[in-house]
Amino acid sequence: MNSPFPASSLTKPCDNQMSNDLCLANAQLVLLDRVVTGAVTIENGLITEIAEGDHVPKGAVDCAGDLVLPGLVELHTDNVERHIEPRPEVDWPHLPALLAHDAELASTGITTVFDAMRVGSIHSGKGRYLDYARKLADELLAARAEGLFKISHFLHLRAEICSETLLEELAAFRPEERVGIVSLMDHTPGQRQFRDLSALKTYVAKKRGMNEAEFAEHVESLLELQRRYGAKHETGAVREAKRLGAVLASHDDTTSAHVVTSARNGVGFAEFPTTVEAAEACHAHGVAVMMGAPNLIRGGSHSGNVAAEELARLDLLDIVSSDYVPSALLLSAFHLAQVWDDLPRAIATVTANPAKAARLSDRGALKQGLRGDVLRVRRKGETSLLRGVWSQGNKVG
Repeated sequence: MNSPFPASSLTKPCDNQMSNDLCLANAQLVLLDRVVTGAVTIENGLITEIAEGDHVPKGAVDCAGDLVLPGLVELHTDNVERHIEPRPEVDWPHLPALLAHDAELASTGITTVFDAMRVGSIHSGKGRYLDYARKLADELLAARAEGLFKISHFLHLRAEICSETLLEELAAFRPEERVGIVSLMDHTPGQRQFRDLSALKTYVAKKRGMNEAEFAEHVESLLELQRRYGAKHETGAVREAKRLGAVLASHDDTTSAHVVTSARNGVGFAEFPTTVEAAEACHAHGVAVMMGAPNLIRGGSHSGNVAAEELARLDLLDIVSSDYVPSALLLSAFHLAQVWDDLPRAIATVTANPAKAARLSDRGALKQGLRGDVLRVRRKGETSLLRGVWSQGNKVG
């Protein structure tokens, strides 16, 4: 499937200045369906040749048997928000925060990221969330246009149904602004991610310092917002995603009924379904399932929902996201390789599959004609040592 973005926006050097020629040779190349000894050559930012064999051409990098795989594609990370607000109510200067975020992702092997930003604000009550996405997106796009980033950045707008100003905030974005994903978020207490109110209470108590009375008031205010705006905001967000040319994603589907609604809305992939029932329904409706790497590495959900590894063992896991720990993405792929005893399949969950879900046809695999986004990884026991990261042939990590 072709990318929804103009070709110029994907190939011009403001993503990353294109390099001279690069050849990584005598490597174990992780292809879509197998692992082979060979070399990958990158010229002018694109993969121009995949050759099998252990020959090391003059001027090539001898990988000495290390793995070479595609750069990681991250569809949903909260990492940028962590950098601009390192502690509650602390607003860090945005350009340094964006550059630190970009460098951190590059250092973990992520070469394409959809930066998640909340749209939909609450201006009343103690549980206020003020709008920030439009301003931050402007700053991010300006930094990209100046060539300040190491890796490729797109926008992921987290559309908060349970809010007051969602549709106004979405309307401020334009189709040409690299909005690749719009996800439908409904954090109404008592359902989806927060079916267990005690988990929500722990979360907001730590983040917002609410006492019992304030928490009860917060829950009631969110329930009222859902009653007032839920249906209108969901319909409007689906419409806005189409206007922006973005892939639509669901979030925290819990029941088969949730998935039926998601499929009817045209959802392309489901972020973090909370039950086996929802994951099974996703596959029945042709919706890809994405789970969080921290869930996979920790062995379970911090909110008490379904474990990612359980879905993997049931063949219900398609995509992995680093979520809130960037370094977990590569780690999770090698964990899945052990679960499935299939390295190419596992690597696809963090490369080819997310690229396909985001409708990016120019990356996600070691294949002639695709972007020269590649990683060199050395295995040491069960630990994966990242030895090099290249974005469009440039060494960025």
